[in-house]
Amino acid sequence: MKKILYFLSAALLAFAGCNGDLDQYPAIEETAVSVYSDPDNYIMALAKCYASFVTAGQEKGGGDADLSSNNGYDYMRCYFNVQEAGTEELGSTWIEGDNIGDLTFLTWDATDPWVADMYYRCYYSISLCNEFLKHCTDNAIAGFTEAQQNTIKGYRDEARFLRALAYFHALDLFHDIPYADENTIGSSVLPERWESSAIFGFIETELKDCSLGMPEAADCEYGHAPRAAAWMLLARLYLNAEVYEAGDHYSDCMTYTGMVMDEGYALESEYYKMFNADNDQRVGPGHEIIFPLVVNSVNVVTWGATTYLVCGEVDTDNGPAASVVGCTSAWSMFRIRGEIPALFDLDNDDRAMFYTDGQSQYMDNGVTDRTGGYFVMKWSNLTDDDVAASNTSSDGVDTDFPLFRLADAYLMYAEAAARTNTNLTTALGYINDLRAHRNAATVSESDLTATADGIPFKFFLDERARELYWECVRRTDLIRFGCFTGGDYLWQWKGGVKDGITVASKYNIYPIPSSEISANPNLSNEEY
Repeated sequence: MKKILYFLSAALLAFAGCNGDLDQYPAIEETAVSVYSDPDNYIMALAKCYASFVTAGQEKGGGDADLSSNNGYDYMRCYFNVQEAGTEELGSTWIEGDNIGDLTFLTWDATDPWVADMYYRCYYSISLCNEFLKHCTDNAIAGFTEAQQNTIKGYRDEARFLRALAYFHALDLFHDIPYADENTIGSSVLPERWESSAIFGFIETELKDCSLGMPEAADCEYGHAPRAAAWMLLARLYLNAEVYEAGDHYSDCMTYTGMVMDEGYALESEYYKMFNADNDQRVGPGHEIIFPLVVNSVNVVTWGATTYLVCGEVDTDNGPAASVVGCTSAWSMFRIRGEIPALFDLDNDDRAMFYTDGQSQYMDNGVTDRTGGYFVMKWSNLTDDDVAASNTSSDGVDTDFPLFRLADAYLMYAEAAARTNTNLTTALGYINDLRAHRNAATVSESDLTATADGIPFKFFLDERARELYWECVRRTDLIRFGCFTGGDYLWQWKGGVKDGITVASKYNIYPIPSSEISANPNLSNEEY
């Protein structure tokens, strides 16, 4: 496969060339006309749309960068930080060196480097997909054979899904955002600002439509997105619809998670194997992973995505040796704040993958004190045979990032059922089936609907932390429960104070970068 290289211009990108193989070493440059005149090149262009979520450039490890940015890191490294750093799921050691203090303490502004990089990563991926879709219209491919046209139409639906995924992240993070589609490519008109409810409607329509042409789980080639991935994204969109000012869509969430469950996936009984270097074997029917972002030490080398997680979770001075998770060397970056381990029965839940020896559970001496907070052992570069899959110092890891899992479908269905007081027996069955697969105790129907610590349906906020910690959903979940800002739910160092403080509600939404506001007068930030 080959990849397409683009350059950034405000919120839009212009086509530049086609470089290299999937091994990320560039060889040639071509024009859009020459690339898209050959039907065999469409898979190469689509590969770049997928790779844009985990790599930062054309060369190994992100060299020949796609974007000129503050930090220069890939999409998923940015997304992990903006979703996790300010929550009780993460304590980051490199607060100053990594410019992550404002994310950690919920004090960022419109000049924050991580916020800016995340914004531009979203729109870079959107624009890659827009460029691809511009050359996938029925008229554009009319000269190809019928079989070639059918193949490209399938790719077109995948690109629409990937664009919707990036738009969802932009919506969830920034709310009122610029909209641009394939018709905007080459235009000098600046994108208009759409309100969150309008972006919600666009994503909803796109996902419903593109899912019709995406492959069923049983027919989906590894690395490509099946239709169930579109349904999972729809379900997540619906679960959070009220946050996006789009009204109550809990019944729709139940509908689409139900469709996912009917697709033939199955819960894994060995939780840790979904996060190791052989987790590609846990994808598709009969398995739990619905759609992974592929990371590979030969073909898709990255210093972000799962390399960031595996190498970042082990420490040079504290905790287990780096080799325990298949690392050549530790990055000494992360621990988990004490509130999350407190949610577990540590001796009776397979998901409690923490290293505690010599560590204090809580970060009483500050987030940067590496003896405070347990180490997370969830992510690994070891194979099923406990062999390191790659040399992480030179090649990164071989561990995919499971973007959607069946467990989340169970949790979303059950939460939506509890919030609407419907199908509670079915919902309880899903929850206890999930907990049985994790060797955790069963719960009762009253647990699903109870208010705890003043938070309605808090079981789901807690259970999602137990099941999905460090999978880039925590900020979104906390906002849905009204807990990310305000003072109803506190954790250590929320707001930069040891015992946590009330945080202004404006931090539920990230600001559009000041550089983008200056470039496009159609955009604005209401509270920054």
